[in-house]
Amino acid sequence: MNGFSFRFRGRTHRLLRLYQLFQDNPGTGLHPSKIARQAGMSIVDVDDRLRRTPEMFVKLPTRKDGLTRYRLTSAFTAMTPDEAKAKVTDLARRESLVLYSAMTGIVLIFAIMMILVGPAV
Repeated sequence: MNGFSFRFRGRTHRLLRLYQLFQDNPGTGLHPSKIARQAGMSIVDVDDRLRRTPEMFVKLPTRKDGLTRYRLTSAFTAMTPDEAKAKVTDLARRESLVLYSAMTGIVLIFAIMMILVGPAV
């Protein structure tokens, strides 16, 4: 798996849709296929979002019938929808800052290289 992929950036609407689904079904663990049907998303995308955002979703122990279910973390369960939106937006903003910082670093390294090599040319 790519270590530089972003989990929140560009995915806030999908994550908030999943959050709302869990809020609409309190106290129950939901299977990714049921979530995908209700959210109108692909099961691959839903499974990926659930697995890659442990800040929001927790995997419940597998039942005897082999079904894997997920729930909201207790921190997100206690949040209002506005607080959850603010938290997800803040996490996405942090990822954007990391991206912009990395891009700026690459540009600065390139500029330093050009300054050092420039007189030799």
